[in-house]
Amino acid sequence: MNRIIGNRMRSRKRRLGRRLARRQVVGGSGRRVLGRVNSHLELADKTVATSLGGAALAWKLVRKLKLAEEIDARVSVFRRHLPYHESDHVLNLAFNALCGGTCLDDLELRRQDEAYLNLLGAERVPDPTTAGDFCRRFQRPQLEALQAAIDAARVKLWQEQSPDFFAEACIEADGTLVRTGSECKQGVDYSYKGDWGYHPLVMTLAGTGEVLRLINRSGNRPSHEGAAQQFDQCIELCRSAGFRRILLRGDTDFSQTAHLDRWHEQGDVQFVFGYDCSHKLHYLADELPENAWKTLLRQPRYTVKTATRRKPPRRKQAIIEQRQFRDLRLQGEALAEFAYQPDACSRAYRMIVVRKDLEVHEPKQARIFDDYRYFFYLTNDWNSTAEKLVASANDRCQQENYIAQLQSLRALHAPVDTLLSNEAYMLSTSLAWNLKAWLALSLPECKADGPQRNEQRSEKQRLLRMEFRTFLNYFIRLPAQVLKTGRRLVVRLLSWNQWQPTFWRLAQAVEAPLRC
Repeated sequence: MNRIIGNRMRSRKRRLGRRLARRQVVGGSGRRVLGRVNSHLELADKTVATSLGGAALAWKLVRKLKLAEEIDARVSVFRRHLPYHESDHVLNLAFNALCGGTCLDDLELRRQDEAYLNLLGAERVPDPTTAGDFCRRFQRPQLEALQAAIDAARVKLWQEQSPDFFAEACIEADGTLVRTGSECKQGVDYSYKGDWGYHPLVMTLAGTGEVLRLINRSGNRPSHEGAAQQFDQCIELCRSAGFRRILLRGDTDFSQTAHLDRWHEQGDVQFVFGYDCSHKLHYLADELPENAWKTLLRQPRYTVKTATRRKPPRRKQAIIEQRQFRDLRLQGEALAEFAYQPDACSRAYRMIVVRKDLEVHEPKQARIFDDYRYFFYLTNDWNSTAEKLVASANDRCQQENYIAQLQSLRALHAPVDTLLSNEAYMLSTSLAWNLKAWLALSLPECKADGPQRNEQRSEKQRLLRMEFRTFLNYFIRLPAQVLKTGRRLVVRLLSWNQWQPTFWRLAQAVEAPLRC
């Protein structure tokens, strides 16, 4: 960042710090803290401002990656453009979600924000009904073309990363339910949870949280349906981008035994899938000798940076004991492994089994007895330790948080009336989450090893793991004045927050041309 912006940021930080550090006078001042100023409302004449100044940063990234050009070159929905192109509609939906919009009707807020329109360099943006009509025009070939356009922009940004970024691509798959109370939407059906709606398949990249694939399906379809085909597409994408090793992960619904041999023979593909506890596997685990089992020691979830604090009382456990509920208490975990050949495979793979030893309390029957549960994981990785593979399989739970973030920004929403039109809406809106991840990946890192590089890498990871709501408040909802001066458009931020240094580092990085 330049010297003027740096000085202004430090001045804002000092001024705010002094204001918050003032202590209240002993005994009180006799006046309330709030409401000391008599406000007077006016409407500006020529000056225009917006509360979404940070959208300019995301728009700079879109222009740098030439995402609009990629979409227009691949996606053909309209015969004539009067006046909107396909990229105008897709990016309009994406930026609506990026700016906090939760439905199609919120597009009208974007249309009425003059400074926002100036920020994007647009005379106008599509209204809600026009956006809905655009989604209804999609068929499966256009959806695949839109996904290809997003992938083309994604790979450009991946090529900017350091070599260790390409060590491994961990691809995760899961299904989630999108409920809807409408009776007229094509493709809705009754799900296994007893709700009407859709059952989209979501595939993400574990390291960045990016949505690699999002396929909408009817509500009664199983979680794994179509997953093998999407895994193949993601493998090809990551391999062409330069990843040296590819790891596939999924729960028991995604074991995909009919495709394991094909993936294993590719050489650079490994997998760790949960596996259902069938009667056969339960019997094989029971027949293992006692010396085949060893205690599973899990690594702590985090490192205590200060002093260890006393744990709070367990309120839930007290209620369970008071009301005499059936109580399962974990006593310990053990693991073992053996070779196992699924029926659909021509070779044996490594089966890791985790045994959870339980103590069962049933106060109403005055009984206390021991029990156990088995959890199975199938993998073709024979070199890593069993503890590491179990931890890797359990880390897949982070994808649940990514799906929750997509739900929070209403990317997993069904506002249109057909299966494919809702998929087009989901794919366009989930681009807002990808833009957040791409901005994090755009943060530069110091090339030389040292404290500065570690600090910058930690900063990038914090931004990647940041919840969308926090990102929205610190990076997008920034009051800004939008000025047209000569041949430039100036977006002048009017407020300061603790992430401003990162914001300006991003602004400087996004303005730099692509190396590839």
